[in-house]
Amino acid sequence: MSEATDSAHGATGSPQPQLQRKLGILNATSINMSNMIGIGPFITVPPILATLGGPQALLAWFAGAIIAIADGLVVSELGAALPSSGGAYVFLRDCYGRERWGKLMAWMFIWQFLFSGTLEIASGSIGMVQYLSYIWKGLAVHPWGIKFMAAGISAIVMLSLYRKIQDIARLMLILWITTLATTGWVIISGLVKMNTHLAFDFPPGAFDLNWAFLVGLGNGTILVIYNYLGYNQVCYLGGEVKKPGRTIPYAVILSILGVTVIDFLLSFSFVCVVPWREMVKEGSAAYSAVASVFMGQIYGEWAAIAISVLILFTAFASVFALMLGYSRVPYAAALDGAFFRWFGVLHPQGEFPHRSLALIGVLCIIASFFGLVQIITGLILARILVVFIGQIIGLFILRKYRHEVVLPFKMWLYPVPAILAMIGWLYAFASPAGAPGGWKFMIYAFGTIAAGLVAYFLLAWKKRDWPFASRAPSRRG
Repeated sequence: MSEATDSAHGATGSPQPQLQRKLGILNATSINMSNMIGIGPFITVPPILATLGGPQALLAWFAGAIIAIADGLVVSELGAALPSSGGAYVFLRDCYGRERWGKLMAWMFIWQFLFSGTLEIASGSIGMVQYLSYIWKGLAVHPWGIKFMAAGISAIVMLSLYRKIQDIARLMLILWITTLATTGWVIISGLVKMNTHLAFDFPPGAFDLNWAFLVGLGNGTILVIYNYLGYNQVCYLGGEVKKPGRTIPYAVILSILGVTVIDFLLSFSFVCVVPWREMVKEGSAAYSAVASVFMGQIYGEWAAIAISVLILFTAFASVFALMLGYSRVPYAAALDGAFFRWFGVLHPQGEFPHRSLALIGVLCIIASFFGLVQIITGLILARILVVFIGQIIGLFILRKYRHEVVLPFKMWLYPVPAILAMIGWLYAFASPAGAPGGWKFMIYAFGTIAAGLVAYFLLAWKKRDWPFASRAPSRRG
């Protein structure tokens, strides 16, 4: 019996459920884009404008796009070469070597994932409640009611994912169409009702290239990057993608380009109708639910309610796609022995990692009780050094030393995009340090990394795993 066959059977010899490759380019792109658009531009445009104090802050969309495209080429090459469930976890483990540094990097990914991945999903649930508060006026006066509502949304998404991947792919197409319809309505309305005086109402010295501009642009880019997160979502479903060497690069690059156009036009539409000085006032309706205020000013209250409902569907699609992909991470780690093996099983009928899904769902419910903008900054910084920088270095290692790995897709102009991505990530990471109170986020980022390293080495010492594993005695003669 072959090794592959052995792995597909349990101890009794009966076939075990296996992940099925059912996702094509259209499905993979729709999952990526639904995750990337989601509620992001509908809740982050006002804070982005606040980072530079005016419409010039929209330049951050292009800075973020450059980083996303450059890093997208890194992800595309790794995803095509190592197509299996787990995404970045698999990349870090295999690029650095499974028996040595790869053990540490895989552990650090799981560690930061528990701190940042579930916060990312919960941010979508929290954003949904902000727009729900516009419809349900009385909700805003009950802070704990808002938190419990966000937690309830996370629970509903978890239960919605309790099904086969092909059923989810069909649902994602429906949600994706809703996402495109929602964004299309906003963009067309904004361009038709464009007020150029509002759109180009720059404050004095808006484009002075000084330290304040660079710090503001960097902090705005962090919020923009939050909107781009998800272009690697298809990699977490690598074990369920058809022809991954072709599908993954197409899905990554197409989704980044599509979202760049959509999100910038959305942002520009908002500033063409709603005064940016109104949007940057924290606590105002324009700050919390800018799209609703935008539609209300153009068409009236009925449109404000209608767009709020559509955004709820769009945000649900994003949270849905995120939890779908991230639920495969503990499963992949458990199969490797880097996480509790109890999570490394599939549902006997549905053929999906139900225990891993339940873990992520419960953590998202807990994370829904925290704030929003601070969550976004914290989760990005916690992820940059371990995941984004780690993957880029891992690709260099893969190219130089892992010649047995087939590369179905190779990035264009290597290594320029990888170096550009690294510079961009480091710029984004350092930017909060120059802003008031930014040191708190730096402490969070370095603190979680330090705690993860301590936890790994303590467990490795206890288990006598690398680097504390005893070496086999050398043979002589």
